[in-house]
Amino acid sequence: MALIELKDIHKSYYLGKEEFPVLKGINLSFDLGESVAILGESGGGKSTLMNIIGGLDREFTGQVLVNGKALDHHDERAMDHYRRDTVGYIYQSYNLIAHLSVLDNVLVSLDMTTLTKEERVTRAKQLLTEVGLAEQIEKYPSQLSGGQKQRVAIARALAADPQVIIADEPTGALDAQNTQEVLEILNGIAKQGRLVIMVTHSQAVADSATRVVHLTNGQIDGDEVRQPTTPPAEAPTPLPAQDLPAKFAFSSAVKHLKFNFWRNFLIVLGTAIGLFAVMLFTGLGKGISGYIDNQVTSVVNPQEIIVMPKTSGSSTNPTASATTTSATTPSITKSQRRKVAKLKHVRQVQNFYLASNASIKYGSKKATASMLPNYTKAYATSSIKYGHAPSKKGEIVLDQSAVAKKLTKSSAKKLLGKRVSVSYQTLNKDKQVVTVSFKAKVVGIATSSSSSASSSQMGLNAVNTATMTAAMKKANVSLTPSYLAVKVDKLANVKTTNKAIKKLTNAKGKRLFSTVAVTSVISRIQTYVNLASTVLAAIAGISLVVSALMIIVTMYMSVAARTKEIGILRALGESKRDIRRLFIAESLTIGTLAAILATVLAFAIGAIINVALKGLAGYAFVQISALNVVTVFAIALVISLIAALLPARHAANLNPIAALNAD
Repeated sequence: MALIELKDIHKSYYLGKEEFPVLKGINLSFDLGESVAILGESGGGKSTLMNIIGGLDREFTGQVLVNGKALDHHDERAMDHYRRDTVGYIYQSYNLIAHLSVLDNVLVSLDMTTLTKEERVTRAKQLLTEVGLAEQIEKYPSQLSGGQKQRVAIARALAADPQVIIADEPTGALDAQNTQEVLEILNGIAKQGRLVIMVTHSQAVADSATRVVHLTNGQIDGDEVRQPTTPPAEAPTPLPAQDLPAKFAFSSAVKHLKFNFWRNFLIVLGTAIGLFAVMLFTGLGKGISGYIDNQVTSVVNPQEIIVMPKTSGSSTNPTASATTTSATTPSITKSQRRKVAKLKHVRQVQNFYLASNASIKYGSKKATASMLPNYTKAYATSSIKYGHAPSKKGEIVLDQSAVAKKLTKSSAKKLLGKRVSVSYQTLNKDKQVVTVSFKAKVVGIATSSSSSASSSQMGLNAVNTATMTAAMKKANVSLTPSYLAVKVDKLANVKTTNKAIKKLTNAKGKRLFSTVAVTSVISRIQTYVNLASTVLAAIAGISLVVSALMIIVTMYMSVAARTKEIGILRALGESKRDIRRLFIAESLTIGTLAAILATVLAFAIGAIINVALKGLAGYAFVQISALNVVTVFAIALVISLIAALLPARHAANLNPIAALNAD
């Protein structure tokens, strides 16, 4: 039984509705050990017949039988396996892959076998040695002569140990010496028990074959056996095959990217800039939010809520009304205070008093504190840089920038333990302007949350509650508080408690209180910051769209530039899925490299920004988290995947024959 049989093969091409027959009823059989030359002039149907035998051309009528079993040329997967397991191709134009070394060009066929990496490399080197290229394995096709290129093609065709070698004009581009050497190699292959089919118009090539089939105008007009051959007792066994593992798509992609390094680097850089901008702006937004949080909570305890009477036109900010001595300033009654104290999660309620424009004297020096409250739990002890909180009667804390530095020529720290005189004006119980005054010992120096504190004369200044109330009582000033400092048991309960206080009503159903909670202030500010950073990130995201378009264009250009390579890979037995994977892997590799570069740029430039601003604010404004990095990598991979889908699909759907004939 013949290895390959062709039965009544007809093939036509069509130009519109006009039919041009190419093959007109071909009946042939081939067996192992034969070296068959299909001889004929150009346009006689030789290459078309070769493509049908090789499983590339599927649009014909008739049957191709292998070992007595008909091939289904419309079964894509079956034909991929046939080309992979049974056929090896040698072309006139060599059809080597330009970005692969000599060794890698041979390994392409071996990647679809079950051999280990070491075994694949050993076999590839052995084959290259047999064809006389042992010293050329690291070179690229562009560095070889024509004869050397054809030897590489022969080694690649033999790599998977196929039973059939199809050679399309194998000596058409070679000189006389190389022609003779290549023909000797091909005849040696046939003697090893393989079937060698050479398609040629050269009589010299035909004379070297054991059998010559003459093809004219799509019909066989001669079939001459010149040397009898005996099929081998045992047919050559192809190497165990497997579907191409996905990892080879990525290794091939990396090799192609390295071969065209600078072009691909510019694409990676362009994509990385967009990703870097997104990461930097996101990190900057997080850093600014953290800075605001840090600065506010360093002065005010986030578990405290400031409560004030709710009246029409009243300010919801105690610092605003503290700068006046209005006789209409409302106060909070004891019963109202109890309502607040009974609420769930309220741990402590303290009266909050606020003196405005208090004059503070030390010796001949004088400074003004725009606000001087009694010290409550609403203040964070972490804001006190030197000393401690004014926990005992007769103690006071002064802000370093706003007050302390104005009272001493040397370090503000030297004021610790010194006594200062404090006075401010307000209304007494009889609605008369009086001066409240007292002396207190400086026990703490606080750092201001604002870099402009010295000019605004605000900052953190606070006096012990007993000290302030004693002075107020002495000046006949009412001790009914205008504000309350409410301490909540847990930070997580501040928002709920704040809402509960706002809902408290009097007998007429009118709400009693307005509140100021640091958490709500911070939340509001952070909302604005996050909105701004999101807008900036979105603007940066526009560059990601451009990056995606760059990758799409790059992939389409790559497909166009590598059309012949696609045809070669399909002829070697790679499937449509393998081709799709190849271009998707290349795109994903670009995306991954861009994400890595973007991360490096973001951390490097973020570090530079943080160092530059350290002296100004002493805070890291760019804070890039692991989530930011993961997000950027996810964005890069998604963009790369989406950008690769259409080009990869287009590449996979290319006609292998048309791809092989591409310039």
